[in-house]
Amino acid sequence: MIIIPAIDLKEGKCVRLEQGLMDKATVYSDDPGTTARHWEAQGAELLHVVDLNGAFAGVPKNLDAIKAIRAAIKIPIEVGGGIRDIATIEALVGIGIDRIILGTAAIENPAFVAEACRKFPDRIIVGIDAKEGLVAIKGWAEVTKVQAVDLAKQMQDHGVIAIIYTDIKRDGMLSGPNIEATQALAKALTIPVIASGGVHTMKDIENLLTVRHSGVSGVITGKAIYSGSLDLKEAITFVKMNDNRCAR
Repeated sequence: MIIIPAIDLKEGKCVRLEQGLMDKATVYSDDPGTTARHWEAQGAELLHVVDLNGAFAGVPKNLDAIKAIRAAIKIPIEVGGGIRDIATIEALVGIGIDRIILGTAAIENPAFVAEACRKFPDRIIVGIDAKEGLVAIKGWAEVTKVQAVDLAKQMQDHGVIAIIYTDIKRDGMLSGPNIEATQALAKALTIPVIASGGVHTMKDIENLLTVRHSGVSGVITGKAIYSGSLDLKEAITFVKMNDNRCAR
C-alpha cells in the first residue's frame, strides 16, 4: 500500500475543501510546484492532483499549475477534474501526466471511458465519489441513483487500472476513512482500490493496512498532511516497514 499526497487546485492555488464545497476552501499555498517538490522530498512515489475548477466546469481550468507541478518533480502524477474527452487526455499525456482520473464521464459517457482505456492502456483510473453508497458527480454537486459498486464493476470491465473511492461525508473532515465501504468495494473487484477521504492520523493508516490484502493498494491524503495531523514521511516509512515485514 502506498501513501499518495494530494494537491487540489482552485484558481492556481493549492486548497482543501470540506465535503467538496467550493465555498469552504482553505488555501494552503499559491505555489503548486513548490508544494509538489515538498511532498516528493518527503518520499512520495506518486502525486494526486485534482483540478477543482475543472471538475465543476467540465473542462480543465488549472493547466498552468499542472504544468508547473510536472516541471517541478520527477515522480509520476495522476490528474483528474474536468476530463471529458479524448483530446483533453491527449493534452495531459502530452505534458507528461502519467495517469488520468475520470469521474463524471464514467456515469455520463461510459463509452468514452472504454475508448480512453483502449487508446491509453494502463493509464486510466476512475474516481468514484459516493454519498451513502450512491455515486456523486459534477464536483459532487449532483448525487445519482447509481450504486458505487455497480459503477466500479462496469468500469473494471472497460479496462480501468484502479478505482479511487471517496466517501464524501469523510472528505476534508479528518474523521477517518470509511474502512468498511472501501474494503467491501475492493473485495467486489479484481483491480486495486485506492482509499480517499477522511484520513487524519497514523491510526487511520494502520487501520487501512489491515484491509490491504482485500485489494486496497493505496490511500490519498490531503488535509491531514497540510494541517500536520499526519506526517507524510513518517507514514510512508511506516507502511514500507510494515510491507517488508509481511514480505518475509
